[in-house]
Amino acid sequence: MIAMTAEISTILSYIYIIVVIITVVLVVVLLRKHNRKKYNEILTRLEREKNLILSGVVLTELNKVAALINSKELEEKYKSWQERYLQIKDTEVPKLNDGLIELENMFGKTRFAEVQTAIAKLELDIYYVKTKFDFLLAEIKEISLSESKNREIVTKLKTDYREIFLKYSNNRKDYVDIRTTLELQFENVDKLFAAFEKAASESAYQEVPKIVKALDDIIGNLTIAVNEAPTIILMGKKLIPVKIGDIRHIANKMIKEGFNLDYLNIDYNIAESEKKIADVFDRLNVLNLADSLVELKTILAYFESLYNDFDNERASKKSYEEKSRKMAVKCRRMLDVISKIHNKIEDFKYSFDLSNDEVKIIDELNINIKTIQSDYETLVEHYRNKSFAFSRLNNEIEHLTLKLAKNEEKLDITLRSLSSLKEDEARAKDQLEDIKMILKHAKEKIADYKLPVIPKAYYVQLSEANEAIDEMITELTKQPISIKVLNTRVDTARDLVLKLFKTTNETIKTAKMAENTIIYGNRFRPLNDVLDGGLTIAEKKFMNGNYKDALERAINSISLVDANIHDKMLEVYKNEKAN
Repeated sequence: MIAMTAEISTILSYIYIIVVIITVVLVVVLLRKHNRKKYNEILTRLEREKNLILSGVVLTELNKVAALINSKELEEKYKSWQERYLQIKDTEVPKLNDGLIELENMFGKTRFAEVQTAIAKLELDIYYVKTKFDFLLAEIKEISLSESKNREIVTKLKTDYREIFLKYSNNRKDYVDIRTTLELQFENVDKLFAAFEKAASESAYQEVPKIVKALDDIIGNLTIAVNEAPTIILMGKKLIPVKIGDIRHIANKMIKEGFNLDYLNIDYNIAESEKKIADVFDRLNVLNLADSLVELKTILAYFESLYNDFDNERASKKSYEEKSRKMAVKCRRMLDVISKIHNKIEDFKYSFDLSNDEVKIIDELNINIKTIQSDYETLVEHYRNKSFAFSRLNNEIEHLTLKLAKNEEKLDITLRSLSSLKEDEARAKDQLEDIKMILKHAKEKIADYKLPVIPKAYYVQLSEANEAIDEMITELTKQPISIKVLNTRVDTARDLVLKLFKTTNETIKTAKMAENTIIYGNRFRPLNDVLDGGLTIAEKKFMNGNYKDALERAINSISLVDANIHDKMLEVYKNEKAN
């Protein structure tokens, strides 16, 4: 059994080896077949490209040229083209054939390592020969097709020429300044058309392109001239001169009215514009219109812009005069206010204990406003002398107005600050009376209720309140008064008196509730000994001035027989507080 198994394994091994060998051979065969098919396709493509290089078109075109030869120069060109054609046909194309044959041999001998390089070289050679052939054909056609090509160009030029001539003929009055030059050019065009026909009939193909080029240049120039000249003449002879006259009239009138227009350089710019217009018309006489229309439009736009400048000057004058009047008034008013403050500043410093640093803002404002006033007076001098344009004066006064507004704001803040010192003093005196009145009410209230004992806390707070009021009175009688200290004294006295008043109210309310609670509980004494003992203790505490403890003891005692006593007393307390 073991021997049979070994024999089977050996047979299977042989079969596996045979299958592998067959597979490798099959793959090699298929690869060879694939490569052969691939390279055959490449050979076929290169053969087709080589065959397409030569065509009968060159011979046809050369025959056309042969029939047109009428000069030695053309005959030499013809012979040169023939030689180049034969060079390609008899020398260079056979070399390509040799390359194809050699490439095919490489395929047959399976020299695939060399095939790719050979293919690339052959493709480059075919492209080189084809390019030479295409250049040759293009040069030949330049002559063989010149008649039809030039005839087509001239036909189109004749159409353009007729349109231009018709436009000129229908509008002769628009070309009065260049009529002679235009008609001379029209004559030249007619002569060139005649020269073309003569050259074409005589097969003078060396001259024909020159004539066609001349016709194209002249008709192109005429087209520009006929289309743009009327606009140039209208702008240069009418629109701009009228605009210049109007600008001069407005400028002279404004100068008489006191406007300074020197910065606009109107006379200089008018002179330069007139020179430019003269130059445009000099060039127009020889039909040189290059940039003429653009130059005239620029000149016209400049003069149009002057109207905005004139309007701006008028508006600036009105604005300047209004701001000037306001500034003069405002400067005087502010300096008067500062002068009055300055005269009283020593009194303020003494009365309210102000330091030099706290009042130096007055001197700064005085210097700033006087500087602004000096600058303003300089502006007024320029205004009277007509030294500057109103647009500049207006800008300057706007700047000064802004500076003055900032100083005016500082002055207002300073005035409010100084005014508040006196207001604080007057307010402190009024508050002193209010504080005294509250203290009086607190004393009267505690006296009216006739408490058995007044708590010590009341006397402590009363002493503190009286002391604070005395300090406030002392501060008010000082010279100078320190407003900062005075305000502190006022706040302290007011807080302490209000605290005393609150303590008075709380003490009286608590005492009243304790007394009422004890009286309410007396009805329950015979019913409960514990309650009776508790109320007795509450009465003692009440008589000793411990009103809060007395209230709590009374409520706790009564709660033995009346569970709602807490709520009842709380309701009473709320009502007392609301009242």
